[in-house]
Amino acid sequence: MQTDIEISRAATLLPIGEVAAKIGIGGHALEPYGHYKAKIAVEPGAARGKLILVTAINPTPAGEGKTTTSVGLADALNRIGRKTVLALREPSLGPCFGTKGGATGGGHAQVVPMEDINLHFTGDFHAITSAHNLLAAMIDNHIHWGNALDIDVRRVVWRRAMDMNDRALRDIVQSIGGAANGFPRESGFDITVASEVMAILCLANDLEDLEARLGRIVVAYTRTKQPVTARDLKADGAMAVLLAQAIKPNLVQTLEGNPAFIHGGPFANIAHGCNSVIATRTALALGDYVVTEAGFGADLGAEKFFDIKCRQAGLAPQAVVIVATVRALKMNGGVAKADLAHEDVEAVRRGAVNLVRHIENVRQYGVPAVVAINHFYTDADAEIAVISEAAAAHGCDAHVCRHWAEGGAGAEGLAHAVADLADKGGAQFAPLYDDDLPLFAKMNTIATRIYRAEAAVAEPSVLKQLESWEKAGFGHLPVCMAKTQYSFSTNPSLLGAPTGHVVPVREVRLAAGAGFVVAICGEIMTMPGLPKVPAAEGIYIDTDGRIEGLY
Repeated sequence: MQTDIEISRAATLLPIGEVAAKIGIGGHALEPYGHYKAKIAVEPGAARGKLILVTAINPTPAGEGKTTTSVGLADALNRIGRKTVLALREPSLGPCFGTKGGATGGGHAQVVPMEDINLHFTGDFHAITSAHNLLAAMIDNHIHWGNALDIDVRRVVWRRAMDMNDRALRDIVQSIGGAANGFPRESGFDITVASEVMAILCLANDLEDLEARLGRIVVAYTRTKQPVTARDLKADGAMAVLLAQAIKPNLVQTLEGNPAFIHGGPFANIAHGCNSVIATRTALALGDYVVTEAGFGADLGAEKFFDIKCRQAGLAPQAVVIVATVRALKMNGGVAKADLAHEDVEAVRRGAVNLVRHIENVRQYGVPAVVAINHFYTDADAEIAVISEAAAAHGCDAHVCRHWAEGGAGAEGLAHAVADLADKGGAQFAPLYDDDLPLFAKMNTIATRIYRAEAAVAEPSVLKQLESWEKAGFGHLPVCMAKTQYSFSTNPSLLGAPTGHVVPVREVRLAAGAGFVVAICGEIMTMPGLPKVPAAEGIYIDTDGRIEGLY
């Protein structure tokens, strides 16, 4: 059996100009970055395509294959004659060298060139990191040279960022070493995918909107507790300059030569988990169908896709695909990872409650859903039947997909089902909560209706902070829940479909430029750490000059 990397390297890639021509892009609109990737410099036209979201059950070490399924579905839709464009997020270097490894699909359902996409790609993340840290430097520089804005150094809320997992930088003391180095204070780093600059790039409509959003970033408060913005520091223009190329969508291809926009990359556990609005709108203007994904399980990625991205961008998805695997549901049913190859119908039945919960949650948004059973060779027919029965009992068809082994041909059944759902036009999309609901009530709505908690809870200081933002005119913003991806609760080991838990909101952050309020729940970190044996230990260049270990 060929490995992912062997399949990727055996592929014959089309020149990027040929891929672009399939969706009507050419001339000066195509800005090649080498032979097989390009930036697209076009104004998104009127949307004509139907938007399809791919989401999943809660992730487990067994694997679910959401990106692989997104790629396989896009290829399958093109195979059955439906002009389809794929729109995905860019991978972060942190997980590539940490635990997760590469994020470009797998088997015969991949986007390529794999090494480029997983490593530096077109430099977007570096531009975002630079823009973020330019703002941080300008804050400290302003304070050092007299502090004309009267910034309270105890209330600087803008941290620094880097696109790598480094727990040592979560909390730091900066500017020590004497007066020439500035005023010492506590601070820290977030991973770039959690940066508000990342969120802004992914939610902006165009370059003008990007600069306006950058200017609204609240970076600190004065001694009288008035907000200080990036515009007050005159940083927004320079930040926009750094992002002028990064805001253009990136075009690559699937192994079957179909177009794929890969642009932006916020995580869904600590950020809003969706690719850029610009890339999605561009895809919708160029294709009849657009397949996109949202990070992690539907309780995080899909919720934020619906309540943040679709709300802000005016998008209306027509269908949802919920990815599940026999292996992952067996883990939700209590089976250890080492025992997943053994048939266990009852464990699948127990674990299927996780899938059912996600089906019920997606239905709350008024969008029809279908289940994709991402097939592994160890799956037993009886185990697959249990998943199909559980889905059918809750109004969903389930389709076994073999795109990993067969490419688009292995997902044609799913493609027909998805196209039928989208073509029927039965979606009646609406966000979960209204804009005018108080901020903490929005958090509580997500906690009770999506996580099925008894309630969200917070200390009086957190509630007071939310009230002050409401009085300042930010109460209409949606909320972005930063929570573990592994469970509906804030306890990552509580699998299945738990109820009766509470969701502790221990910290809130205002992302005025991005246009949401972040609620940090439980023990979630906005700067991950490396595992005991990081993936970086197995990544190297072989004697033939090829990169090994990214998968």
